[in-house]
Amino acid sequence: MGVRLVVVDDHRLHAEALASALKLRGHRVLAAAAPVAGAAELVVGRAPEVCLLGTAAPDGPGVFDPVVRIKRERPQVAVVVLGPVPSPRGIAAAFAAGASGYVRHDERIEGVERALVKARAGEPAVAPQLLQGAFAELLHPSEQPDDEGQRLLRLLTRREVEVLVRVAEGEDTQVIAVGMGIAPSTARTHVQRVLMKLGVGSRLEAAALAARTGLLDRAVPGPRGAH
Repeated sequence: MGVRLVVVDDHRLHAEALASALKLRGHRVLAAAAPVAGAAELVVGRAPEVCLLGTAAPDGPGVFDPVVRIKRERPQVAVVVLGPVPSPRGIAAAFAAGASGYVRHDERIEGVERALVKARAGEPAVAPQLLQGAFAELLHPSEQPDDEGQRLLRLLTRREVEVLVRVAEGEDTQVIAVGMGIAPSTARTHVQRVLMKLGVGSRLEAAALAARTGLLDRAVPGPRGAH
């Protein structure tokens, strides 16, 4: 039996992509929306079984305030957080706010689905390796934690960063070409290189990955149309 849920993320494109994937797997998505700050209002109004809440900064201040309100006003609704490879503080903050689960942003859709089902059943939905990683980080904190968004950003040229930003904004090849003052064939080549470097198969996946890892927030491509 499918889960009745809402999907909320700070990046609407990612929320909609997740919602589409879950609908195809038989789940009833009541709404897909952004930003996360509006999650509580959406949950209170729609009364889903589960709220899937995506965040790129699980250890940021106030990130899980909507979860606190959800659990106060709709305690029967389970919240599953979808986020980056978390810091111990990120996992702790999610569960302290009342979340029932934490799933990595790069988890396959089957893993996200399992977490939703477990959370609806009242079970904690967090992979053992995430907890192990959190404890390991607490015991042996790394001086320079791995930053996936920064690593991906280093793979791209300045022009490719601009292309990625435009892709994430929903621009098609023709619009990208006009905006950057280049030929459509050149724009198409840039897009394909971005997909290849990010290791994804579509523009939607590229935009979702960039949003989820915080790459878009770090991207400073310079003046539009600059060569």
